[in-house]
Amino acid sequence: MIESAYRTSVSTAVSAPTRLVIATRESPLALWQARHIQARLAALLPGTEIDLLGMTTKGDQILDKTLNKVGGKGLFVKELEEALLDGRADLAVHSMKDVPMMLPEGFAIAAITEREDPRDAFVSTTYASLDAMPEGAVVGTASLRREAQLRARYPQLVFKPVRGNVGTRLAKLDAGEFDALILAAAGLKRLGFADRIRTELSADISLPAPGQGALGIEIRADRDDLKALLAPLNHAATAACVTAERTLSRRLNGSCQLPLAAFAEDEDGFLRLRGLVAMPDGSHSVYAESNGTRAAADGLGRQVADLLMCEGANDILKALEHGAPDHGTSGH
Repeated sequence: MIESAYRTSVSTAVSAPTRLVIATRESPLALWQARHIQARLAALLPGTEIDLLGMTTKGDQILDKTLNKVGGKGLFVKELEEALLDGRADLAVHSMKDVPMMLPEGFAIAAITEREDPRDAFVSTTYASLDAMPEGAVVGTASLRREAQLRARYPQLVFKPVRGNVGTRLAKLDAGEFDALILAAAGLKRLGFADRIRTELSADISLPAPGQGALGIEIRADRDDLKALLAPLNHAATAACVTAERTLSRRLNGSCQLPLAAFAEDEDGFLRLRGLVAMPDGSHSVYAESNGTRAAADGLGRQVADLLMCEGANDILKALEHGAPDHGTSGH
């Protein structure tokens, strides 16, 4: 697995292919992401035909169960990886938040593009903020991470699961099924729904998920030709931040069953990484942070993960392994 793609050297001698195929889910957000990379590649490789291969994944088909009940976030990428393996596609575009922390053998993340807004967003037709919501108001979220952090801060609110693409969730809000939603700001902005955001939640209130707001380009690990071609799309600061975040999560066996947050910020090549692990009901959480250089992103992720373990993350992991209550939502 090549998480540290930002260290890859670029060979200018690689010739551009006549055609590239991008595998993508067919949800509106996934298509936006794929078309964004398609446009970037078209500008980079003007003589190359770049096509999309739209696919429906199991994660898109199963909407009546939460992800942690049916296999986790890997359900959103497996079919795309099969297309890479059998040659139907050359690359796949993912939200890095949706990429499992352990890539299957034979695959690599070749580039991570510049991050969009990584924060969570509060969306409501009635209320201006979480602080303005009355006791018993219903908040929809598809993330244990968000739910755990917000339950601790707003115990008077009711949190319920919501699945489906961004448009589907907004329609449920507009139909009165929820008083508010918590969604990724990046997805709302990319789809033209920025005006639906009442407020962005600071990282102090809702620490983001590993990779949130960043796009990754996945290829077969043996495609050295593509690694060189895609290197110009890699954004060094974002790639370093995402590497640190994913390393932290991987060291703690982060999955849809674990309310885990990891968020790194880059300032002139120096990273600040914050991590959090919580019980799903928000009753207990542990927090840690540290700083490091961009070049040492992987080590920084391990360091903060170890700090979390020292603070008591082990106790939360053990409690979840032994059947701690599940409040019905999933995902990071």
